[in-house]
Amino acid sequence: MAKDSRLARAGVSGFNKPKRTPNHKTKSHIVVAKEGDKIKTIRFGQQGKTGDKTMTKRAKPFKARHAKNIKKGKMSAAFWANKVKW
Repeated sequence: MAKDSRLARAGVSGFNKPKRTPNHKTKSHIVVAKEGDKIKTIRFGQQGKTGDKTMTKRAKPFKARHAKNIKKGKMSAAFWANKVKW
């Protein structure tokens, strides 16, 4: 199978492998998400902000606010932000 052009364009090593994008003006990460036959390029995360891997005062409201979108799975930016940054 030939390598998908979206992977090269995004500069990631494979599907569902997030990568930091320090030169992007607003988003901190990019991922080419694949679920079944669906493929989607997703930019996520606020540039310059670090997530808290423990449940802190900042992490708890983020997870509560985005819970519905996180549950949507791999095809949502909230899922990736929760997995990678929080």
